[in-house]
Amino acid sequence: MAISVKKLLKERKYPLIFTLFFLLICFTFLLITNTFSNPLVLHSYFQAPKRTRSSPQIANFTRPIEAPISISKDQAISQNNEASHRSVPVAMNVNFHWKLCEGPVAVDYIPCLDNFEVVVSLKSRRHMEHRERHCPSPSPRCLLPLPTGYKLPVPWPKSRDMVWYENVPHPKLVEYKKNQNWVRKSGEYLVFPGGGTQFKDGVNSYIEFIEKTLPTIEWGKHTRVVLDVGCGVASFGGYLLDKNVITMSFAPKDEHEAQIQFALERGIPATHSVIGTQRLIFPDNGYDVIHCARCRVHWDADGGKPMVELNRILRPGGFFVWSATPVYRDDERDRNVWKAMVTVTESICWKVVAKTVDSSGIGLVIYQKPVSSSCYERRRESNPPLCEQKDKKNSSWYARLGGCLSPLPVDSMGNLQSWPMPWPERLTSKPPSLPTESDHTETFYKDNNDWSALVSDIYLDGLSINWSSVRNVMDMNAGYGGFAAALIDLPVWVMNVIPIHVPDTLSIIFDRGLIGIYHDWCESLNTHPRTYDLLHASFLFKNLLLRCDIVDVVTELDRVLRPDGYLLVQDTMEIISKLSPVLQSLHWSVSLYENQFLVGRKSFWRPNTGETKSRK
Repeated sequence: MAISVKKLLKERKYPLIFTLFFLLICFTFLLITNTFSNPLVLHSYFQAPKRTRSSPQIANFTRPIEAPISISKDQAISQNNEASHRSVPVAMNVNFHWKLCEGPVAVDYIPCLDNFEVVVSLKSRRHMEHRERHCPSPSPRCLLPLPTGYKLPVPWPKSRDMVWYENVPHPKLVEYKKNQNWVRKSGEYLVFPGGGTQFKDGVNSYIEFIEKTLPTIEWGKHTRVVLDVGCGVASFGGYLLDKNVITMSFAPKDEHEAQIQFALERGIPATHSVIGTQRLIFPDNGYDVIHCARCRVHWDADGGKPMVELNRILRPGGFFVWSATPVYRDDERDRNVWKAMVTVTESICWKVVAKTVDSSGIGLVIYQKPVSSSCYERRRESNPPLCEQKDKKNSSWYARLGGCLSPLPVDSMGNLQSWPMPWPERLTSKPPSLPTESDHTETFYKDNNDWSALVSDIYLDGLSINWSSVRNVMDMNAGYGGFAAALIDLPVWVMNVIPIHVPDTLSIIFDRGLIGIYHDWCESLNTHPRTYDLLHASFLFKNLLLRCDIVDVVTELDRVLRPDGYLLVQDTMEIISKLSPVLQSLHWSVSLYENQFLVGRKSFWRPNTGETKSRK
């Protein structure tokens, strides 16, 4: 029977009326709050860019439902017994309809390199276009399945020599290279003997042979940052770590598709890349040494553009080490290749500083890039010409391969930049590419000190991170590289990423003796799944989420991160409250520290499996 308000007023039952009115207001407020105050819902309704409903450009990949089914607060934030007394779990339950990716390549899917629909439609493959980035739009939101029998990786340094076969079950490369001592299967493991086509006496012997041939190289002192072109399974870079040399190893995803995956599983820096129609995603004048051992690159192609690209990223005075060169062969084809190489290197003013053969018959030629512009000025023909001076910030992201020579770097006073200080002094000394104004210098040193304090006081001791399980680290918004510098005494390496929409500091990072790349976090990385132990993001997401959807970014982080790996975010509570529900929908554990630091830990959970516990 309905209650008559008029009757209640007549009978002067004001307390009851007031109570009903108050309950109505509370119910309305709770309804509005539940619908719109949740940050994920707000983002979904007001901030997320519109997405097309077309199928992703890869066969058999299923896209899950776009919106969450339900979002509710489960409980108040409580004490986390496994972490610091100031670290608490974020208790948000979010249910998404996540689905597993499907198809024959799902386990090892790299979205921008496995976009087969685009690759098969390319008009040409002459310049390795099919090995370059072709990102699907929209990016698939499915989750990659784990390889059958996947377990926690072998810890460093044991992993350099052996990894679990079930984690990277690719017998094709093992069979293909069985006579070259790259890798072999031994029971449950893949074993890396440290050999290869060029390393007949072992990698260490080869490394020492190079330094003996040209003592100026001084591994780990004068030479700190190396690029290994066509790296195989990255044994060269892996053993250079013993010399305090950090090597960026790269190769295309080709018929040896597992080689970069093997390298990263071993705990050795590596990435997929190719010298094709676009520039490499490295800064100008970054590398101390570039190495190529039978890397099958036609350096003289297209008027020498591949060699001109190496010239761009090689530091003035830096060396190009080329082994097994055709100069020591007798057939006509190899002699013609060598003649073409001589023509190209002379045109860019590289000079031969060493040439020899080792005890196993491997030929070695070492070139040096000039340290002054005088040679460029003396050339009879300006071919290739010098590039015009322009603002080249982040200029190598999706940039066409150039045919001009980058001018040698100068400071704001017009003086040629010097070689960095010897390692390890170069890590903390003023980088040559840092602008000379005093405010830049002060900012650099303050940044370095701040990161040193933050890492030692909070990251290493105050968060629920087991650093002994961490080897491969990525700093998603690296700045000056202060985070990586603060970790230098740990047995980890850091891939420093400079997002393309922030100030370009990647040259400074290389000057410090660290490695890195450019990247747009609205797209996928050129790396295999499950290849990083820790992803670090410091104040990255605010501007990023103006251009792309948070769910797409988290899907990529889940793809890249190993099970039991960590996501460490330093950001505002507004950003953390947007990230937390999405991470928890993936069954990650999420903890909050002092309302500024979020630590997410990926589980073994996959849709339709329900498994969340670690596999030892």
